[in-house]
Amino acid sequence: MKTLVLGGYGNFGARICRALAHERSIELLIAGRDLGRARALAAELGQGTQGLMLDWAAPGFADALRQLGVELLIHTAGPFQQQDYAVAAGAAAAGAHYIDLADGRRFVCDFPKAMDHVFRATGRTGISGASTVPALSSAVVEQVCRGWRQIDAIDICIAPAQTAPRGRATLAAVLGYCGEPVSVWDGGQWRTQPGWAAPTPVHFARLRPRLGALCDIPDLELFPSRYGVRQRVMFRAALEVGLTQRALAVLASLRARRLIGPPAALAGLLNGLAPVFDFLGSALGGMVVRVEGRDAVGQLACRAWHLAADNDHGPEIPCMAAILLARRLALGQALPPGAMACMGLLDLGAFEPEFARWDMRTDLVEETVSRPQPSIPARP
Repeated sequence: MKTLVLGGYGNFGARICRALAHERSIELLIAGRDLGRARALAAELGQGTQGLMLDWAAPGFADALRQLGVELLIHTAGPFQQQDYAVAAGAAAAGAHYIDLADGRRFVCDFPKAMDHVFRATGRTGISGASTVPALSSAVVEQVCRGWRQIDAIDICIAPAQTAPRGRATLAAVLGYCGEPVSVWDGGQWRTQPGWAAPTPVHFARLRPRLGALCDIPDLELFPSRYGVRQRVMFRAALEVGLTQRALAVLASLRARRLIGPPAALAGLLNGLAPVFDFLGSALGGMVVRVEGRDAVGQLACRAWHLAADNDHGPEIPCMAAILLARRLALGQALPPGAMACMGLLDLGAFEPEFARWDMRTDLVEETVSRPQPSIPARP
């Protein structure tokens, strides 16, 4: 399957290219606006990999994909919060499948409604959010809660390693909602809270406790209805250096009061300053998904799934879902036609070989329920 990775020499794109370059069922194209970087990575990987210049915003994008014979396009050129669906539309028009690594809430949540008819018309599959959220996070929830009668609360936190590679585009994306109102399912109703404000301690199995703060991601909107969550869905990010987390909270407070402009404008500066604090952190990052509810026999239950990634391997995690889905398509394993958010396409077991490849450790821990929730009758 001729597979084109757009932004394939970037922080995440290059990881995906390295994983797919040796797949015998894939012919790999590395594309982006920088021809030199694309060709350099292609030369490094070998295996017939090609590097080429391709601007998705230029006229004739779909025609270029068609002429290249692209059968699958993997879109890694974020940030997605500032994009429309031009790349997906171009892929569909060229008769190609489409996968992206988007974690922008509106981009992922609105993708099925906006693009489903386009991909169905061509008999192709369009997948948005093939990343840590919601692809991996939903797989964890579905594994942890299999057979439960009800889910009362889902709390997710991602904790990046301080020394892990980072990029200006990623930082600009997360700063985009710093101090902005974020809609959250809390107390069984929708409320707004400022992003990155009010840091809260989060506990991990193999990491020290960290302060985590609210981030605006697709799960906040998708999970309440998908899983019938009765009380709460929360997502936090926990930076390793507490000083950095508190500084973001200050920015969030100032922005919420409109005392400063959008913090995203500081992305370049903050990205440049971040390595100054590396000596305070480590190469260990992780993730935790906590779920509370009623188990198969109606008992209160709380389970926490933990993931620990050492040696700065954390950035491999957002790439795993796209890699797994690309392999499936290349091997002729059909995926549903149409456009969808990346939920229910991969189970947690599919990720396990990738965790092992990078020596990542997982733990499933039974915990004490934070507060009792009313029961509901078992389904007939």
